[in-house]
Amino acid sequence: MKRIAVVEDEPLMREELALMLRKAGYEVEEITEFEQVPEQIEQLSPDLAVLDLNLPGTSGFQICREIKGKNSFPVLVLTSRDQLKDELHALELGADEYLTKPCRRERLLARVSNVLKRYEGRANLLEGPGFLLDRRTYTVYINNNSAILPKNQGRLLETFLSRSDRTATKDDLCTALWGTTEYIDENALQVNLTRLKKTMAGLGMEQKITPIRGVGYRLEDEEHEK
Repeated sequence: MKRIAVVEDEPLMREELALMLRKAGYEVEEITEFEQVPEQIEQLSPDLAVLDLNLPGTSGFQICREIKGKNSFPVLVLTSRDQLKDELHALELGADEYLTKPCRRERLLARVSNVLKRYEGRANLLEGPGFLLDRRTYTVYINNNSAILPKNQGRLLETFLSRSDRTATKDDLCTALWGTTEYIDENALQVNLTRLKKTMAGLGMEQKITPIRGVGYRLEDEEHEK
């Protein structure tokens, strides 16, 4: 059963929407607290987020930007804002669909179904800035090209991308490589990280792996590093 996260601050609208989706056979999680919405949605790990733009606190635009910057699940914007500039802005931020309220039930369910179908088969894809990683085959897709990473390099990159802040401890990385933290070979870890760095540079990836003192390592954009 597909899981849908509903982000709507108007209680009656949220209840009506959730009921409609449940009757259509979806599992629905309702966001009712509007602090740290992106983090709440990430924890739910839904197949789709239905997002209003007019929310208390952080705007729906910013939430959309944060969700699409870190996750590979789709976002359907459902809002009363019917200006073309708002729609274009949401789409530029990564929204997969844009519908205005009021919206007919049949139209909404059709768009939900279409978005979910488009994303079928992408459950194993992890999204990074400007690239995708298939966690089954460790294939990197970037700049209309693809390359299969050696298993250890793929495991390391997967570990970074699986963390919301792209930061991994040494224990995280050693567990990914060897399945244990009982014996940490610092030199062996460094060798594997160095190989991944060289591969990333060769693929033209704009990220760097930087050490974070007392924590581990972080996958960062070059601009952030500067």
